[in-house]
Amino acid sequence: MRAMTANADETSDQSSAQRTVHLEVADGVATIRLDRPKMNALDVSTQEQIRAAAQECTDRDDVRAVVLWGGERLFAAGADVVEMETMSHRDMVKRSGGLQSALSAVARIPKPVVAAVTGYALGGGCELALCADVRIAADDATLGQPEVLLGIIPGAGGTQRLTRLVGISTAKDLIFTGRFVKADEALAIGLVDRLVPAAEVYDAAHTWAAQFAAGPALALRAAKEAIDRGIETDLETGLEIERAAFAALFATADRAAGMRSFVENGPGKATFTGE
Repeated sequence: MRAMTANADETSDQSSAQRTVHLEVADGVATIRLDRPKMNALDVSTQEQIRAAAQECTDRDDVRAVVLWGGERLFAAGADVVEMETMSHRDMVKRSGGLQSALSAVARIPKPVVAAVTGYALGGGCELALCADVRIAADDATLGQPEVLLGIIPGAGGTQRLTRLVGISTAKDLIFTGRFVKADEALAIGLVDRLVPAAEVYDAAHTWAAQFAAGPALALRAAKEAIDRGIETDLETGLEIERAAFAALFATADRAAGMRSFVENGPGKATFTGE
């Protein structure tokens, strides 16, 4: 596993026993690492720590790309059912918005995000992986949305993001049955983008993210926003989103540097500053 440097700016108001999400930054790549034994269950505290880590990745200029990781053993086996079992309808009416928005904060990070999926990514864990731009999974990983087996439905984006990713019929099959999906099927239906041996998952994800560490940050941000916003609307509106973003990049230093380098030296040799 690639060594990761801990972020010295992590707040100190939580003890190590309370902290279940760690943000580690090195060489332009941030890792949001879940650390809640035994199964990385996403309780309310962990959800809010995910939100805080996502916001920090959004705000920090030294973060150019992000890896979501649950550790070598598993990604996240789902929400904390023990915690949810005690919640009333009134409690969940209050909490459901926070649950969705905590994970959506990851989807809204305006930088490339990759999920490194080992072991299980089920329920809320699968929904968290769906918030990434790309999913690299272990060849023995298991994913799924088994909420219906608890008498509920996915509540952190699963009915929406999964459908947009794999299509209506496949999403309905997975959500209606609650069945687990093995890695080879997940790859075939587009739920994950690449399979590697379990021991190589984090390194593969980090390598994917690291290619953007010295990239044109504003162009990458614009590309992600155009895709994510455009897919939610009609083609004409999407094209207008793209046009506006394309034109705006002509005000950036990276655009000038990139085009000048292309003219003078050919493609792929520009040095970008992120401005």
